[in-house]
Amino acid sequence: MPSNKRSTGSPVSRYPAPGCVVEYMDGNAPQIALVTGESGGQLRLLLPNRRETRLPSSRVLPWIGPLYDAALSKEHALRLLEERRRSREDIAAGIQPLEVWEIAHDEVPLAPARWFAELFFDSPDEDIVAAYGRALLACKSHFRFHPPDFLVHSPELAQKRLAEREARQAREALVSGGAAFLRLLWDVACKKRALPARADREGLWPSPEVAERLRDVLFARMRDPERQDNDGLWAMLSKGLPDEAHVPLQLLAAWEQVPEHYNFWLDRADYAPGDDWWRPFADETQAVAEAARDCALPLCDLPFVSIDSASTRDVDDAFYVEHEQDGFRLTLALAAPALYWPFAGETDSRLNRAVLHRGTSLYLPEGTCHMLPEMLGTDVFSLVAGQERPALCVRMRLDAAGGLTGSELFLARVRLAANLNYADCQAALDAGETSSPSDNPATACLQALRLGVELARLRQLARIAAGAVIMNRPEPVLRLSGEGADTVVSLEPEVPAHDAQQLVAEMMILASGVAADWAAERGVPLIHRTQDVTLPKEYAGLWTRPEDMARIIRSLTPSCLEVRARRHAGLGVARYAPVTSPLRRYTDLVNEAQIVFYLNNNRPLWDETALAGLLGLLTPVLEATGQAQRFRPRYWKLLYFRQQGDKVWWPGVITEENDVFVSVSLPEQGVFARGRRQLFDERACPGLPVSVRLGKINPLYNEMQILEARS
Repeated sequence: MPSNKRSTGSPVSRYPAPGCVVEYMDGNAPQIALVTGESGGQLRLLLPNRRETRLPSSRVLPWIGPLYDAALSKEHALRLLEERRRSREDIAAGIQPLEVWEIAHDEVPLAPARWFAELFFDSPDEDIVAAYGRALLACKSHFRFHPPDFLVHSPELAQKRLAEREARQAREALVSGGAAFLRLLWDVACKKRALPARADREGLWPSPEVAERLRDVLFARMRDPERQDNDGLWAMLSKGLPDEAHVPLQLLAAWEQVPEHYNFWLDRADYAPGDDWWRPFADETQAVAEAARDCALPLCDLPFVSIDSASTRDVDDAFYVEHEQDGFRLTLALAAPALYWPFAGETDSRLNRAVLHRGTSLYLPEGTCHMLPEMLGTDVFSLVAGQERPALCVRMRLDAAGGLTGSELFLARVRLAANLNYADCQAALDAGETSSPSDNPATACLQALRLGVELARLRQLARIAAGAVIMNRPEPVLRLSGEGADTVVSLEPEVPAHDAQQLVAEMMILASGVAADWAAERGVPLIHRTQDVTLPKEYAGLWTRPEDMARIIRSLTPSCLEVRARRHAGLGVARYAPVTSPLRRYTDLVNEAQIVFYLNNNRPLWDETALAGLLGLLTPVLEATGQAQRFRPRYWKLLYFRQQGDKVWWPGVITEENDVFVSVSLPEQGVFARGRRQLFDERACPGLPVSVRLGKINPLYNEMQILEARS
């Protein structure tokens, strides 16, 4: 700006005497006025709007003048005030505060407004000085008003203040442009109105910048309703909306940013669905696969058989059992990804970190989310019949009563004879050799299945004698058809396969107990699942009635994971270290790694302290994925009941009652419902069969009530 000289032709004033033009702060902005009188430190001012007010002289800004004749008429004074106001606003509009700061910040730490004006003007008049004062007052990121001077911020502080100002402005824009939009979305979510068509959104939709920030806020609140970093912002945006955890999800669904029935549990667990999450480290994944394919372990040439559900693709365990003179010899083959897994070492593996972050496979009605890349979990390491695979083998000898008499662990290649499913195995066991269909693949393995069931029954009796509590609670099969809002849920009874399931369950419990004992004998720390409680003797047994299972479960404490080896009362075993599902659970992968490393190097991979630290990382991951595995199937069950309507009567059994509520188990659907005590007659007690009507169902909020009951 060129040098300039301005003069009003009026006397220069140093004090706010009558006739002097002054400025003061009001409403966070400078206001102009004319002093018409002064008494005891109080100024009487004439304002441009013709009103008069009083003001302490201490509130006058440190640029005053020009000074006019105190005897001016009111109209003349108002005209002069208006001229001075316009002049100052015009000059201030042309001032570049950042340009002023660039010149000044290396010169002085603080200075009055006149000093800054003199950088650009020779003998600046009162309007120029006041204009610079106004401009610097508005530039709070680079200047701070400390009467009578302006502090000049350092570059670091200026940058910080500038960022704060931009964030504040963005926040204000978000609230002003977003709060009303969220209320519109809430009306859509509550079915009070339809989402406006694109052509009708003028004036209703936020700007693209505000919309993007709103999406970020809503997704963040959906993933973590307890987060506090944006509590204040959310309180302003959601004013007038219910204070409920799932409101952000409902708003996103109304906005069509997520589909109907969106699985927010995966977001809360930060668990990526599908099979693309490992692509950024495909080179590591490929290296593990190539190492497994080049496996040079000796071959264990036994005709192993696996039994899983019909949809299973990640086969991680198989068995072979044979009679010996004094009992049984059982050999289990466990998939062995730990042989080549890139655990944390000198350079941590991105693949390992990602798999640890997943923690477990999830088996949900809408599909399976595998813990490992599918290339590894369902192909390279999966125990596919007819294909050689690396394996950790557990060989056990048991007496005629099923008691363990010896065991050994070793590494080998295995080649399964068959991959069977529960339904085929049970059908073959039920039909027998003479009437079993020839096209049933389990028929060829019937003798091994029968021997396995015989051993499994002995093992179950032994565990019950040791205090095991076994719940036989059939789980219906959930099936989904359609997509989004058109999804239809069906519940089908599970095909009974008790013998085949018992066979697999008992062998897996036996193997995990043997692994824990093997590790204890050698001082190898493992991750154990424990339930070290004292249970009443009468709790031991196989339970099938809903009222009995509910009563016992209320008395049980949940099991937990810990490095210390302690008993598992519910399973009836002294130690239990899960090791049989290394393709599906990170705990099993870690335990297998400890055993494999010891077999190859005569020492464990982790000591107890390191393993405890690893478990500390894994525990919150498993808690989050556990919520997804528990709550997501229940969501679909509640949607199933809602789709059936509130006129259907459902058979159930009372499991608990008190003066306020009655709990009812619906065994065929695998859910519990609760209703008010007055809905039931005086005969209500645990074990009483009842029929109930259900309503007020909200799957998202996990809510369902009994509307009517009859015995």
